Amino acid sequence: MYTEKITRRQFIRTTAALAGGVLLSSCASGTSASKSKPTAVDQVPLGKTGLKLSRLGIGTGSKGGSIQRALGSEGFNRLIRYAYDQGITYIDTAQNYKTHTMVRDAIKGLPREKLFIQSKMPGVPEKPLEVLDRYRTELGVDYIDSLLVHCAVVKDWQRERQRLLDAFQEAKDKKIIRAHGVSCHSLPALTIAAQLDWVDVNLVRVNPQGAYVDTPAETWNAESDASHVSPVLEQVKLMRKNRHGIIGMKIIGEGDFTNAQDREKSVRFAMQPGLVDAVVIGFKNTAEIDEAIARMNSALAQTV
Repeated sequence: MYTEKITRRQFIRTTAALAGGVLLSSCASGTSASKSKPTAVDQVPLGKTGLKLSRLGIGTGSKGGSIQRALGSEGFNRLIRYAYDQGITYIDTAQNYKTHTMVRDAIKGLPREKLFIQSKMPGVPEKPLEVLDRYRTELGVDYIDSLLVHCAVVKDWQRERQRLLDAFQEAKDKKIIRAHGVSCHSLPALTIAAQLDWVDVNLVRVNPQGAYVDTPAETWNAESDASHVSPVLEQVKLMRKNRHGIIGMKIIGEGDFTNAQDREKSVRFAMQPGLVDAVVIGFKNTAEIDEAIARMNSALAQTV
């Protein structure tokens, strides 16, 4: 066998050239990656929780969950599986929606570690950890990614529901849940949530039309309009400053935005840089999922 002799100088020169080629290739790849457009199904960080979820989540509580329950088990299963196949891994549910067991059946066989499941606990149950155990059984999971105090309205909700805050923290310490937070339904409650260190995750009602957004009235779903949007955004800015996770809800006015232009406006509003980490929308068919993904992708492309 003939072996060509190579000098030490030639060896060093060749090695340097190869290394330079690898470096250029790596830099080129990095440049390409940096130019990739964000999408609705990207896995995004949730505040300082260390958790990730798809930017678009599928909700199971439209009109109190009645829209999703009306699909029946087969229809609901198909919807969740379709969403998952598109890259939507965040599923939002709650005790009040009566969809825990539907979610359990729909996710059966899917890799648990790829899902982000959020649920919510209403009121102040005597034994919150026992209620949480029931949730895990109903959902068929060992842990829940995010558990929220559901529908906080009064300005001192953290004192009113102190039992929940303590129990949720214990559950987080035991890794039964991975994050805790609150879903607010008034501006006074939202103001406390934005300041509270305990809050990992805020579920906030946001849309430019002001439909269902938080108002100064300490009542559930008080009448609102576009004039109430700015005060909510001020609290969202504080949440961002405090590195809370922020998830937007009521993006399309709980389905009330039947006009395509309203939906387009609302999605673009929600996708403005720095507003929310993710959004959740309740769907009743696959066409609505496709539309939401397309609108979000279009809006996000304008932010690059």
